[in-house]
Amino acid sequence: MRLSRLAESLGIEFEGEDREITGIGTLKGAKCDELTFLDNPKYIKELADTKAAAVLVAPRYADAVPEGSIALVDDEPYLKLAMASEIFAPVPMKREGKEPLIGEGSNVAEGVAFGKDVVIGEGVTIMPGCYIGDDVKIGDNTLIYPNVTIYHGCIVGKSCIIHAGTVIGSDGYGFAHTKEGRHVKLYQLGNVVVEDSVEIGANCAIDRGTLDSTLIKEGTKIDNLVHIAHNCEIGEHSLITGQVGLSGSTKLGRNVVMGGQSGTAGHLEIGAFATIAARGGVTKSIEGGRVYAGFPLMEHKRWLKLNALLSRLLEKKK
Repeated sequence: MRLSRLAESLGIEFEGEDREITGIGTLKGAKCDELTFLDNPKYIKELADTKAAAVLVAPRYADAVPEGSIALVDDEPYLKLAMASEIFAPVPMKREGKEPLIGEGSNVAEGVAFGKDVVIGEGVTIMPGCYIGDDVKIGDNTLIYPNVTIYHGCIVGKSCIIHAGTVIGSDGYGFAHTKEGRHVKLYQLGNVVVEDSVEIGANCAIDRGTLDSTLIKEGTKIDNLVHIAHNCEIGEHSLITGQVGLSGSTKLGRNVVMGGQSGTAGHLEIGAFATIAARGGVTKSIEGGRVYAGFPLMEHKRWLKLNALLSRLLEKKK
């Protein structure tokens, strides 16, 4: 879409060179023919280096848009991004494209449904009731149990195991809010990338990224009933146990362990080799190499001492 037409459809006044816009990207990742946005001052440093053709931006940040990018100035840039995302969202199902390319030695059960332009490696097993969407790629020797759904554009590596009922690549929970209180869907234009030797339990939900990828790195093992939100990054060989919930843009270092029913707020980092005990609640970034527990979160030894003190106080009251 031409930038002038896009600006008109969003209700934004446009001045400057007209350009062809092919999609939407992040400040860091946007190409010279893509649209991006800035809504959070936390990312103002990334604005200076963006290569995007145009930037949706609030008036107070308009002067920070670099030369070579065009500022689309609006009081509600995130809302206008949501409106633009609908324009660039892919169609739910391709009408045209190649039939699945299935590698030698693969075993695909009857009743598996494929989209267009799917590529399946060698020695892959896909059991009944699965749906493999458009443009999905699955690596060699991966095992997919019944009723797994893999949405369009997602990538699964080699020697992975995905258990029954899991959904990979559903939309992240993203909405912009109008001043009147309506919720406008932010279409999720990224994907999910699952690297090699990952195991994902039954009935998990791993959301696709908003503009980039949700990333599950090599060797990670995920238990049943886990939710991983959009734009999360799970480090190599991490262990995520049952009923864990990770909010959007959570980043785990390698070999992180998260106990049952623990969870995180969004946009934070957990350092490598950290352990979160069961029902621990992570609300801010934490260092690696330590064991944490409780809510508010604290080091596990401190949490044990706190609970011992509380117990003694109750005994004294008796």
